[in-house]
Amino acid sequence: MEELEATLGIRAYPMNWPIGVDGDFRGVYDRRTKRIELFHGGSHGQAETVSDSGDADDPRFREILGDYLYNHLMDEIELLEIAGDELDMDKVSAGELTPMFFGSAMTNFGVRPFLEAFIEMAPSPYAKRHSNGSVEPDSEDFSGFIFKIQANMDPAHRDRIAFMRICSGKFEKGMEVIHQRTNKTIRLAQSQQFMAQERISVEEAYAGDIIGVFDPGCFLIGDTLCNGKHAFQFEGIPMFPSEHFAEVNAVDSGKRKQFLKGIKQISEEGAIQVFKQPDLGVERFTIGVAGALQFEVLEYRLKNEYNVEIKIRNLPYQLARWIVTEHFNKDMLAYTDTLLLEDQYQRPVVLFKNEWSLSRMEDKNKDVQFLDIAPVN
Repeated sequence: MEELEATLGIRAYPMNWPIGVDGDFRGVYDRRTKRIELFHGGSHGQAETVSDSGDADDPRFREILGDYLYNHLMDEIELLEIAGDELDMDKVSAGELTPMFFGSAMTNFGVRPFLEAFIEMAPSPYAKRHSNGSVEPDSEDFSGFIFKIQANMDPAHRDRIAFMRICSGKFEKGMEVIHQRTNKTIRLAQSQQFMAQERISVEEAYAGDIIGVFDPGCFLIGDTLCNGKHAFQFEGIPMFPSEHFAEVNAVDSGKRKQFLKGIKQISEEGAIQVFKQPDLGVERFTIGVAGALQFEVLEYRLKNEYNVEIKIRNLPYQLARWIVTEHFNKDMLAYTDTLLLEDQYQRPVVLFKNEWSLSRMEDKNKDVQFLDIAPVN
C-alpha cells in the first residue's frame, strides 16, 4: 500500500482488508458493510469461488478463522479506522485519492466484491467522440469499438474473440452492423461474456457493457462497429510505445506457416509491434514491446499455442518513431546509429538508441514529424 502511494503519488483508501497471509489467503473484510467474506474453491481462477459471508461480529467467524487470525483482523481494522483516510469521492474524482481493493485474480478471491463495488462507484457511460462529432449512450443507433483481441482462448477449438465496448444503443445477438474500416456488413451471431473460464451467451447488451464476439480474422484493435445511417470512426486507442526491441525468427524453417500465423495473431492482439527491414526477403522480424518480459510471453505462446520455437536477439534500441513527411529520403539517416524499418503498412519507422540520438535527428529535420504512436492508417 505504501509502495502504491509512493509510486503513483496518490493516497489510497482500502475498501476492504485481507484476511490471512500470503499463501494462505482466507478472504476479505468489507469496510463499508462491516462484513467478512471467506472464499474457498475456484480451481485457481478457472471457476467462480464459493463464499461464506456475514457480520464481522458473528461468533462463527472466530471459530472458522481461529483466535489469532480473528483478533489480528480486528486490531488491523481498528487501526485503519483511527489512522486511515476517509473515503472522499470528491478527492477520488480530483485524482487525489484512490479506492484500493485486496483480492487475488489468480485464485478468484475477492474478485466479485471488487467488480460489484467498481460498478457502483464508476461513472455512468458518457458521450464518445468520433470522426463526425460524438454519440450519446442513450442514442437509439448501436455503436461500439474493439479494444482487445485474444486468440486461442479455447485451445481445443483455436477460437479468436474480439472484446467490444458498447458505446450507444442496444446490442442484440445476430444483429448486422457496419465494420467501418472495411465498410462491410457483419453479422454478430456469437456473443459472450466471461467470468474466469466460464462463458455465458449474451442475447442483448447496452451502452457501457463489454461483450466478446467471434472474430473470423477481420477485426483489429480500434475498429468501430455501428448500424446507424451515418458510419463513423471512434478515436484511436492509446498504446504504450515500445521501449525494447529484438530480432525474432523461427528455429525450424519448416514451421514458417505456423510462425507467421502466430506473429500475425499476437500482434493483432496488441501485445507486440511487428517491423521488418525493407527489402529483406526472409521471415525475420523486429519485434517491439513495452516491457522486456513480453519477449518471454511471446516465446511461450509461440511454443505452446503454435508449436514454434524461436530465436530472440536483443537490439540496442530504446525508441521507435514513425516518420511522417511528404518526401522521405533514406539519406537523412546516413552516418547515424539508427535502424530503418517498416511497419505492416510499409510506413517508415526508425529505431533510436536514446533520446539524444532522436533529438539530434529532430534538430536536423525540422519539417519531419517523429511520432511515437503509429498514425491512423
